[in-house]
Amino acid sequence: MKHILVTGADGFIGTALVNKLELMGVNVLKFNSANGNVAEYDFIKEYKDIEINHIFHLAAKTFIPDSWDKPLEFYRTSVIGTGNILELCRTKNISCTFVSSYLYGQPEKLPIAESDKIKSNNPYAHSKYLAEELCKFYAEFYNVNITIIRPFNIYGKRQKDIFLIPHIIHQVLNDKTIMVKDLNPKRDYLYLDDFIEGLVKTIAKTHGLKIFNFGSGTSISVKEIIEIIQKIAHTNKKVISEEVIRDNEIMNVIADISSAKHKLNWEPKYNFESGIQEIIGDIQQ
Repeated sequence: MKHILVTGADGFIGTALVNKLELMGVNVLKFNSANGNVAEYDFIKEYKDIEINHIFHLAAKTFIPDSWDKPLEFYRTSVIGTGNILELCRTKNISCTFVSSYLYGQPEKLPIAESDKIKSNNPYAHSKYLAEELCKFYAEFYNVNITIIRPFNIYGKRQKDIFLIPHIIHQVLNDKTIMVKDLNPKRDYLYLDDFIEGLVKTIAKTHGLKIFNFGSGTSISVKEIIEIIQKIAHTNKKVISEEVIRDNEIMNVIADISSAKHKLNWEPKYNFESGIQEIIGDIQQ
């Protein structure tokens, strides 16, 4: 019996991916931090007698501010952990989908294509870049079939409040006022369900090395996010901006998703407003 292995299976994305695969009737092997450290775990020994036909490698530390304080933890998880997964792929001839990150720093043009210059501007992104380099090496010299996905900003149900959109939703639904650092930065937001649909499509398409941006192809500002959430929640609360511009702030990001549309036959079904409606509807049930 064949299986699909998902690392980071209990995370925000991993949980949704596992649920989707199981609904499809897939036998899912779940690895998360409760099973061990991805940088130290002996995957080859653990799965030597199990037939695996694909791996989704999601295990990573993801909160960017923490990466500045503890960069080595991010490098160990992303680089050594990915190396461990690639060794499993090499020894058992397994294809892999690696979930990377936004790696382009300050973009030179919009929208941003996969071929654009890499400018990792924080330890988290840099650790993902180095993990990608490992993937490229294993694809070229060991013939491991790997699809690298570079997600832009993913949002969805039950995302932690440390991230912008759930933080704003919480304030809209529960607080007297809405407070943010800056109203102006724009990002490309992709609803979680659309992201999962794209990941699933890589199973059948993973041959050789491929790299895809996953985003919506549009951008939206913090101010617009608040306006849409308030509209859906039927509120009109006061918005306070601290007008704090972060060092090296990126003011606008838009993904070029034409490659994923053409080669994976994937594109988002949700726009930002319909995604927010799903989230607030889930909260208010």
